[in-house]
Amino acid sequence: MRTNHEIDYKIYGEEMQYVEVELDPGETAIAESGAFMMMDDGIQMQTMFGDGSKPQQGLLGKLVSAGKRMLTGESLFMTAFTNAGQGKKRVSFASPYPGKIIALDLMELGGKVVAQKDAFLCAAKGVSVGIEFQRKLGTGLFGGEGFIMEKLEGDGFAFVHAGGHVFEKVLQPGELLRIDTGCLVAYTQTIDYDIQFVGGIKNTLFGGEGLFFATLRGPGKIWIQTLPISRLASRILTYGSAGGRKEEGSILGGLGNMLDGDGW
Repeated sequence: MRTNHEIDYKIYGEEMQYVEVELDPGETAIAESGAFMMMDDGIQMQTMFGDGSKPQQGLLGKLVSAGKRMLTGESLFMTAFTNAGQGKKRVSFASPYPGKIIALDLMELGGKVVAQKDAFLCAAKGVSVGIEFQRKLGTGLFGGEGFIMEKLEGDGFAFVHAGGHVFEKVLQPGELLRIDTGCLVAYTQTIDYDIQFVGGIKNTLFGGEGLFFATLRGPGKIWIQTLPISRLASRILTYGSAGGRKEEGSILGGLGNMLDGDGW
C-alpha cells in the first residue's frame, strides 16, 4: 500500500514535453516553483516551505528543509495543487527546456532515487525532496554535478526532467559503466557511484571530454541524457561570442556563411 498520494498521469509532447497529473478529490501534487502550466477549475494552489512530506514539522524544521533544497539549486518554496472539488481534476506541469520528462515510481525503485541538481519537476504529495551528499571526496570535488545531488524518497510517483533524449539502462551486479559526468540524470540507491580519472596525457590535454568519467557499478537502474543543459548553454555562448566562428574575419568567411545557409 502506498502512503504517498496515488496519482495518475500522462506525458504529452516530444521535444518540449509536459506532464498532466490527474487528481481524485482530496489528492495533492507538489511541484517546483515555476513548473506550473495549467489546471482545471476546482484545484487549489498553495505555496509552502519544503515539500510537505512531514506536515507535523514546526517552522524551524520547515525552514531547515527548504534551506537544504536551496543547496541543490531548487527554489526555497514549493507549490501544492489540491483537488478541492468534485470528480477528477487535472493539473499540468511543463519542462523548462527541450528534453524528456521521466516518470519514476519510487515504490518500484526501492523507495529512493538520486538525481542531478535541478532535475525535479513535480511529484505526488508525500514524496520527500532532499539533498544527497556524495560521501567520497573525489566524487564531490570532480564529479561534474558537484558534491550535492538531489534525492527523491517515498512510495509515490515523482517526475524529473533532463535534456535531449533520455533513456534508462539496467546494470547487472558488478557491471560497470563509464559516462560523462554531465550526462548522468539519476540512479537508484543500489548503484555505486564514483568518478575516475580519464588518464593519458593526450586524453587529458586534447581529448576535449573533461578529466573525469562518472563510473556506475550495478546492480540497479540509471537514467542518461544526451544533452546536458550546461553543454547546450556552453555551445550557445561559444557560437554567439566574437570567436565562435572560426571563419569570421577570414577571406572565406562570407562564402562559408552563404554555403551553410546563414547568408551574408
